[in-house]
Amino acid sequence: MVMDYMLSEEEQMMVETARTIAIEKMKPVREHYDEEEEFPWEIVKEFAKADLCGVYIPEEYGGFGKGIMGLVLVVEELCKVDGAIALSLAATALGTLPILIAGNEEQKKKYLPDIASGKKLAAFGLTEANAGSDATGMATTAIKEGDYYILNGTKCFITNGGEAQTYTIFAKTNPSRGARGISCFILEKGTSGFDFGKKEKKMGIKASSTRELIFNNCKIHKDQLLGKEGHGLIIAQATLDNSRPGVAAQALGIAAGALEEAVNYARKRVQFGQPIASFQGIQHMLAGMATEVEAARALLYASARMIDAGAGKRTSKESAMAKLFCSEVATKVTANAVQIFGGYGYTREYPVEKMMRDAKITTLYEGTSQIQKNEIALNLIKESAAKTK
Repeated sequence: MVMDYMLSEEEQMMVETARTIAIEKMKPVREHYDEEEEFPWEIVKEFAKADLCGVYIPEEYGGFGKGIMGLVLVVEELCKVDGAIALSLAATALGTLPILIAGNEEQKKKYLPDIASGKKLAAFGLTEANAGSDATGMATTAIKEGDYYILNGTKCFITNGGEAQTYTIFAKTNPSRGARGISCFILEKGTSGFDFGKKEKKMGIKASSTRELIFNNCKIHKDQLLGKEGHGLIIAQATLDNSRPGVAAQALGIAAGALEEAVNYARKRVQFGQPIASFQGIQHMLAGMATEVEAARALLYASARMIDAGAGKRTSKESAMAKLFCSEVATKVTANAVQIFGGYGYTREYPVEKMMRDAKITTLYEGTSQIQKNEIALNLIKESAAKTK
């Protein structure tokens, strides 16, 4: 039982739909996809059938029009059961947001309906081997030749890589201009000169594909440029302002799922002649876990509502706060869940060890916890300076 967040009837319906799919379709196969490290295409088809793929996409492009709050609600609910399988949907949102933010009407009409219907997945191509927290260090280039750009370079750690059909890629169109020389492009899988490298072997989120993207004289038309040339970093920052609550929702869902598992186990596990839930030490652990999960939910929902109501206002601080807090809560709550399960928690017989493995990545991608703190502090200082002028 969670606090009442005054969800609308449509929002509640989305939560219930996601919960049904999570329990009926995902839960029976989550161990298989984790063990085999297989991409969950069959479950993606279930997301599409239930119209979950386009909850955040405006209705005029075939979506449900429920914004970031809609995305957060669905991702959280799915991740209570499996944070890796649900990532196919969340990572698609990340890859789609640059089109929503900077795409022209023709680009939106061309790409968004297929993503909203679940016919196509998307991916976001920013990170490189030497450009992680510092995106301006990227080496991938897109040099203009007439009506075309020629892309060369490699992206790494790309979620949905190799499985997605639509990619939003960042490259330097004018390397001499540094941060102002980065642009964003839409690419389709199958484009000549666009290939995939190694698939990463990961600690967690094993059902999610994490691949290298390789560009070798990849020729794309100027119509595939998103926004204006040189505005890539602005688009990336705006995207992350909107997408970080999605990672926070993944973290929150994993934490909430682990809490639920821990409470159920503590009620049934008998030691010294009584359920371990009767011991004050366990009760205090559960109380702390529940309080942190609910606090994370309140912060996340508030940030998502703020983004949807923002009318273009930057929400860097609030998004960073939500991602920082939810991801740190997820790592702590899942670790405590394993502790409550004792030795059984360390085995694959129970799901909490997987939840603990899956939770860690939420403190790393789309900006580490340290980067989130930098973002929060920078905005606090700017706000203070603006007030004292």
